[in-house]
Amino acid sequence: MVKHISAGVLDVAYLEYGPSEGAPVILMHGFPYDVHAYEQVSPLLAAAGHRVVVPYLRGYGPTRFLSPDTPRSGQQAVLAHDLLALMDTLAMPRALLAGYDWGGRAACIVSALWPERVAGLVTQNGYNVQNVPTSERPAHPENEHRHWYQYYFHGERGRRGLAENRHALCRLLWHLWSPNWEFDEATYERTAASFENPDFVDVVIHSYRHRYALAPGDPDAEETERRLEAQPPITVPAIAIDGEGDGVMPLGGSAQHQVHFTGAYERRVIPLAGHNIPQEKPRAFAEAILALA
Repeated sequence: MVKHISAGVLDVAYLEYGPSEGAPVILMHGFPYDVHAYEQVSPLLAAAGHRVVVPYLRGYGPTRFLSPDTPRSGQQAVLAHDLLALMDTLAMPRALLAGYDWGGRAACIVSALWPERVAGLVTQNGYNVQNVPTSERPAHPENEHRHWYQYYFHGERGRRGLAENRHALCRLLWHLWSPNWEFDEATYERTAASFENPDFVDVVIHSYRHRYALAPGDPDAEETERRLEAQPPITVPAIAIDGEGDGVMPLGGSAQHQVHFTGAYERRVIPLAGHNIPQEKPRAFAEAILALA
């Protein structure tokens, strides 16, 4: 059953598993996914005695902004602020964080800037903190090709394309990013319902424009964004995981990211897995979390 709680600027919708007194784990999804990515991971963690919280991110599913005046930002700093606010409201002084894509970025930022709040980190694709000031530097052509959708969203044609064709566009991304995952239509539609959130388009478009310095950020997040320009190290115990078949991951994956991790660190590569490892290979994702716990 979906629960709701007011945390920061959001009414956060979330799922909860396991005993309330268990060691907390927060699982964060990415774009274009939702809480269903963890529907097989969460019971495995709950069975091991953990309290598991899986929130819908801003702009997804039943999560809503509390005020019409709050910027519909999707930048990295606000996702981290949302995660901190949720932990505060749920009275979690410390939790193990795990995520991928947008959710992995939020988990990495909290781990880097507020390590006292983090018992451990599982991050897909390694160090996910964006370096906005250097975003104008071109990448390897193969990586630029993989990021075509980001450039599409930079223009108004892309905004309209997402608004008018969100289900078909996101289904295409699922296929491109997880070429070895044979999901059925029912699986996709359960998640695609989350894209009907009234703020989905605004939040997504802002996310992919802000990271390239093409849109101003939320003023309340400016200090955090400035701190992230230094690419702060992650000192908490961490496991980075890459999908061997990830169609959006840059060439080489997170193999060069170890320099950003100054605490206990391990990297795992999951054979055949794509960009949605929690849903494609739930046991491997759960095992990484339990290895830290």
